[in-house]
Amino acid sequence: MTMNFFRGVMGGQPAGPQPTGAETIHKLCDRVASSTLLEDRRDAVRALKSLSKKYRLEVGTQAMDHLVHILQTDRSDSEILGYALDTLYNIICNDEEEEQDESEDENAQKQEEDLGVLFTDKFLGDSENVTLLLTLLEEFDFHVRWPGVKLLTALLKNQCNQVQGVILVSPMGVSRLMDLLADSREVIRNDGLLLLQQLTKGNAAIQKIVAFENAFERLLDIITEEGSSDGGIVVEDCLLLLVNLLRNNSSNQNFFKEGSYIQRMKPWFEVGDDNSGWSAQKVTNLHLMLQLVRVMVSPVNSPGATSSCQKSMYQCGLLQQLCTILMATGVPADILTETINTVSEVIRGSQINQDYFASVNAPSNPPRPAIVVLLMSMVNERQPFVLRCAVLYCFQCFLYKNQKGQGEIVATLLPSTIDANSISAGQLLCGGLFSADSLSNWCAAVALAHALQDNLTQKEQLLRVQLATSLGKPPVSLLQQCTNILSQGDKIDRRAKSEKGSKVQTRVGLLMLLCTWISNCPIAVTHFLHNQENVPFLTGQISENLGEDERLVQGLCALLLGICIYYNDNSLENYTKEKLKQLIEKRIGKENFVEKLGFVTKHELYSRAAQKPQPVFPSPEQMLFDHEFTKLVKELEGVITKAVHKTSEEEKKEEEVKKTLEQHDSIVIQYKDLIRDQDTQIQELREQVSTLSLNSEQMHNQITQQQSQIQQHKDQYNILKLKLGKDSQGLSSSQGEGAHVNGLHSEELSQLREEVEELRRQHTLQHTQLSDKDSLINTLRCGAAAAAQTTEGGAGGSDNTELLREVESLRSRVQAQCAEISQLQTERQELIRRAEAVSSAPASSSESSADTVKLSELESRLAAQTTETERLKEECRGLREGHAGLEQQLASAQSTVAIEQTEKTKLQQEVQESKKEQDDLLMLLADQDQKILNLKQRLRDLGETIDEDEDELDTRDQFGEDDDDDDEEDEENND
Repeated sequence: MTMNFFRGVMGGQPAGPQPTGAETIHKLCDRVASSTLLEDRRDAVRALKSLSKKYRLEVGTQAMDHLVHILQTDRSDSEILGYALDTLYNIICNDEEEEQDESEDENAQKQEEDLGVLFTDKFLGDSENVTLLLTLLEEFDFHVRWPGVKLLTALLKNQCNQVQGVILVSPMGVSRLMDLLADSREVIRNDGLLLLQQLTKGNAAIQKIVAFENAFERLLDIITEEGSSDGGIVVEDCLLLLVNLLRNNSSNQNFFKEGSYIQRMKPWFEVGDDNSGWSAQKVTNLHLMLQLVRVMVSPVNSPGATSSCQKSMYQCGLLQQLCTILMATGVPADILTETINTVSEVIRGSQINQDYFASVNAPSNPPRPAIVVLLMSMVNERQPFVLRCAVLYCFQCFLYKNQKGQGEIVATLLPSTIDANSISAGQLLCGGLFSADSLSNWCAAVALAHALQDNLTQKEQLLRVQLATSLGKPPVSLLQQCTNILSQGDKIDRRAKSEKGSKVQTRVGLLMLLCTWISNCPIAVTHFLHNQENVPFLTGQISENLGEDERLVQGLCALLLGICIYYNDNSLENYTKEKLKQLIEKRIGKENFVEKLGFVTKHELYSRAAQKPQPVFPSPEQMLFDHEFTKLVKELEGVITKAVHKTSEEEKKEEEVKKTLEQHDSIVIQYKDLIRDQDTQIQELREQVSTLSLNSEQMHNQITQQQSQIQQHKDQYNILKLKLGKDSQGLSSSQGEGAHVNGLHSEELSQLREEVEELRRQHTLQHTQLSDKDSLINTLRCGAAAAAQTTEGGAGGSDNTELLREVESLRSRVQAQCAEISQLQTERQELIRRAEAVSSAPASSSESSADTVKLSELESRLAAQTTETERLKEECRGLREGHAGLEQQLASAQSTVAIEQTEKTKLQQEVQESKKEQDDLLMLLADQDQKILNLKQRLRDLGETIDEDEDELDTRDQFGEDDDDDDEEDEENND
C-alpha cells in the first residue's frame, strides 16, 4: 500500500483524481511525523527532496520543522540525513540549476531571492539549528558532509552576518570548518573553500581565527598542488579566500609576512619566453595573484607594515620577478596593466625599491630604461586608456618621496644633460605636454608636477629649461611656454582637434602643473609674474561669466593667482602682494574671487580623485584631477582666502608678529642650548662627585685592610721569632748527625746568601721611596699652611687644620711602617747571622730547607710591605686631589655639629629643670610625712589609740622611702 502511494507521487498512473502538490506535500509531512519505521520516514523525506525544487514554497512552509526534527533524531542513519540536508538546501538556495528563459520576468527572480531569505530567516530563528549543522559536518560520510557544506554556504549567502555571529560563538565552530580543507575528497574540499570565502567576508574576528588555524599554509599548499597559475578554478578559489583574509586586516598581513609566506609567492610569477596562448583561467589566476601582492602593499595600509612588506618583496626577488613580467613580450594586456599597478605599489615610498626600478632596462637594442619605455606608452594615444593610467600611476609611485628620482627626471630636461642620440624621460614628457592629444597633455603635466612635488630645488632647476619653438626664434622657458599655451586660445583650438571637453582637460593639466610648480617657491612666482601677459589673462578668465565646463578652469586660475599673492616676496614693484589684491578687488571683487576659488573643491570629480592615489577613471573625459593636487588645494584654499581679505596693516602686523616670534624662537633655542649644556655639565660633575666618593670609600677600606694585615704580620713575625729560637737551640745538639749531607747544605746556603742580597737591595729601594714620601708630605704640609693663611674666616682655618691633622696621621702611619720595616730588617740580619752559624757546622737537609721556607716567607712579606707603601702613595695623591671635596664635607660637618650642640644644650637645660622639679616634689613629700608623724605622736600623747597595722604600714612606707632614697643616691653615685 505504501509503495503504491509513492509510485503515485513519483509519476505513476494511479486511479482516480490527481492530488495537488500542496496536498501531496502535506501527506508526506504527516508520514514523516507519524511513521515509526525508519524506512517509511526515509522514503517520505526522499519524496520531499524530489518535490522541493518544483514546489519550493510549499515544501519550505510545511516541511522545514519536520526536516530539522529528522536532523535531531535520526542521527544514526546517514541516508535520511543526506535527504533532509539536500531538501533544506533546495528550499534555501537561490541558485537555479536549470537555464531560465531570457524573457523571464525580473520580478519573478526577485521573488525567488526573497523566498530564499525568508526560509533562511525561518531556519535561523533557532540558533541551535546552525550549531546542529556544525555538528553534522563532523560526520565523515560523504552523503552527510557534502550537503551540509552546501547548506551552510547557502545560509551564509542569504544572511551572512547572522550566521557569522552564531559560528563565532560556537565552540570550535571555525576549527570544524577548517577541517574541510584537509578532506581527501576534492568535492568537499573545493566546496569548503567556497564556504570559507562566504564566512570570511567582512568579519575581521573570523578572519584572524581562520588565519591562526594555519589557513595560509594549507591554501598555499593547495595552490602549489594544483599547478599555481596554470591550475584550475580551485586555485582561483584559494586566491579569493587569501584576498579575503588579508585585505584591510593588519594582523593577518603581519602574520603572513612573519610566516615567510611572501617568499612562497615568487614562483607564481615565473613566465617563459613564449607567453602566447594563455588560457582564460590562467589570466584570472595571475590577476588574482597580482591583487594579493597589492593587498600586502596597499597605500591604505599602515606605513610601517607597507614598508616592511616592500622590503621583504625586494629581498626575496619578488619585485625582480614582477619587473621581468613587465618587460616580457606576449603578456596579455590586462595582466600587463595589473603588473604595472602592482610594481607601482611595491616601489611606492621605498627608496631601495625605487632605485632598483630605475636600474631596470628593457630588452631592446640599444637597451632603454624601463621608465622611458613606459612613458612612451603613456604619451602614445593608440595605447589602451587603462594601460596609460597604469603607467602614470607607476611614474607617480616612482617619484613619491623620492627626491633622488625627481632630480634625475628634471636633469634630463636641463641643457647640460640632454643627449641628442637617445630619448630621455624629459623629452617624452615635453613631447606629451605639447602634443595634439589632450589626454597626453594631461598625463604629461601631472607626471611633471610629481617630479616637482615637495622639492624646492627641482622647482628652481626647472626654471632653467629652455625650449626651441621654431626656427629663427629665440628659445623660451618651459614656464613661459606653458603660460603661452594657456593664454593663446586660438592655438588650443587648433591643437584640440576634438570637442570642448578636451580643451578643458589640457588647460586643467597645465594649470595643475603651474600651481604645483610655483607653490612654496617665491623665485618661480617672480618668474611667472615677470611675464606681463600672465596676470591680465588670469584676471580676465576669473572675471568672465563662462559656462559650466569652464567653471573648473576659472577656479584653477583663481588658485594660481592666489598662490602668486601668498608666496609673493614683493621683488617686482608692479606685482606686489598689495597691488595684486587691489587688482582683484577692482576687476573681480574679493567675494567673487573666493566664490570662483571654491569651484575647484565643489567639482564632482574632485572628491573621487581625493579618495585614493591610483588614477582610476571610467572614461578619458573624466580624467581631470590628480590625487596629490587635491591635497595641495585643500592646504592652500583657506590660506589664500585669508591672504586676499587681509589689509596692508594686518599684513604688516602679521609680519611683525612673525619677526617677533622668530626672535623669540631664536632666544628660546639659545636658552635651550644653554640649559642643555648646563645639564651636561651638572651630569659630569655628579659623575665626578660619585667617583670621588667611591674612591674615598675605597681608600678608607684599603687603610683598614692594611692595618689588619700589619697586625697579622706582627703576630706572624713573633711566632717565627719564637720558632727560630727553638730551632737554633736544636741545631747545637745535632751538629754531628748530618755530616753526610754537607755538599747539599752548602749549595742551599749559597742560595740563601743571594736571596739576602736581593732583600738588601729591596730595602735600599724602600728607603728611597720613604724619603720621597716624606718630601711629598712636607709639600702637602706647606700647601696646607699656605691655604690656611689665605683662607678668610675661622671656618676655613679649622678645615685646613683638620686636613693637616689627617696628613700628620698618615705620616705617622708611614713612620710606623718604616719602623716595622726596620724591625724586619733587624730580624732578617739576625736570621742571616744564624744561617752563617749553621753553615759552620753540618746540619740536616730538612732543617736547612725549613730555613729556606722561612726566608722566602719573609721575602714575600717584605714585598707585601712594599706594595702597601705604594698604596699609601696613591692615598696621598687621592687626599691631595680630594682637598676641595674634604673642605665641603668639613664645612657641612661643622654646621651639623653646631646644630647638634645647640640641641644638646637645650636638652641638658630641660633635664636640669626636670631634676629640680623632682627635688622640689620630694621635699614636699618629706614635709608631709613629717607632719603626719607629728600628728600621730600628738594623738598618742593625748591618749588616742592608733591601729598598729596602720602604724606598721606607715613605718614600712617610711623605711621603704628611705631605702628608695638610698638606692637613688647609690645610682647617682655610680653614675
